[in-house]
Amino acid sequence: MNIQIIGTKKCKETQKAERFFKERRISFHFRDLAEKGLTKGELENISRVIPFDELIDTEGKRYKERGMQYMKFDIEEELLNDSLLLKTPIVRNGNLVTVGYQPEVWKKWIG
Repeated sequence: MNIQIIGTKKCKETQKAERFFKERRISFHFRDLAEKGLTKGELENISRVIPFDELIDTEGKRYKERGMQYMKFDIEEELLNDSLLLKTPIVRNGNLVTVGYQPEVWKKWIG
């Protein structure tokens, strides 16, 4: 199992995901989007499982600050340029991916 949690340190849902895996003594790699965004390849791998329109956080502060609800834009391009527009946490286990806090799915991953 190779768990990767992608989010920000301030995100409550990301903190809950980290706690979920820590409580079960499952090691994971944490990627802070505030420090380093996703590469085009990483975003493409994730989007094979989760469509772009489900990855962008339309309810988030960043989305609203930029007035994106009033604009037409290429979601992939915007997510590559500003990773803080992503819904978090994104949790990966190989080719398996979830967005948001989804302990029911993660329990199936760990058996």
